[in-house]
Formats: sequence, C-alpha cells, structure tokens
Amino acid sequence: MVIDDSNTIRRSAEIFLVQAGCQVVLAEDGFDALAKIADHQPAVVFCDIMMPRLDGYQTCALIKKNPRFKATPVIMLSSKDGLFDRARGRMVGSDQYLTKPFTKDSLLQTVASFALPVETEIKQ
Repeated sequence: MVIDDSNTIRRSAEIFLVQAGCQVVLAEDGFDALAKIADHQPAVVFCDIMMPRLDGYQTCALIKKNPRFKATPVIMLSSKDGLFDRARGRMVGSDQYLTKPFTKDSLLQTVASFALPVETEIKQ
C-alpha cells in the first residue's frame, strides 16, 4: 500500500512496484488508507508524513495500534531527513524511513527487506 497525497509520488511508486510484480493499493491520505487497509491487508505500507486531515504519524500509530496490523511493516516517506523526523516515526511504530524522492532501487530494496518473495512463501 502506498499512502501519499501527491499523485506523482503515488503513481511513481505504483509503477516501480508493479514492474517488480507487486500488487499495489493506493490511498490519498490516512483516512482513505484506514478504509482500505482492512479489505486489502497489505504486506507493506509506505506512508507519507505530511498529508492533510490525518498525517503520516497519526496514520502509522492507528495502523500499529490495531492488533490485526501491528506486525505490518510501515515505512515512512518524507522529503525531510532529520533525526527528529526519524525518531518521531519510530515513536509511532514505523519500521523504516525512506527519503523522497526515492529511487526504484531504494523502494524495491525496502520491500525486499520486509516481504518474502512469492517463490519463498510457496516452498515453505
């Protein structure tokens, strides 16, 4: 799942992930994401920090407080790369922090670090 109020960021992430064989669910903000997360049960969530209505920190905290999604990795996306921003992300339960603009490689490496390849899941 990619949660970002920027259509450009959402579409870029979607293209990179679909090319890598991932199924992608897009959300424009935290409220949109919370409505979709239960239906789609994403393996990994990318969440922008600066969004209207419900920011990324609040969205991440709500995802992590739900026992059903507590183990779902949440990666914060931000153009800010400060220590405070990273620490605040950890405090609300984020698993990693990715700085925008991200590259295709950095996005896919992040997914790979949390999600097992389909072939691995089938073999086990």
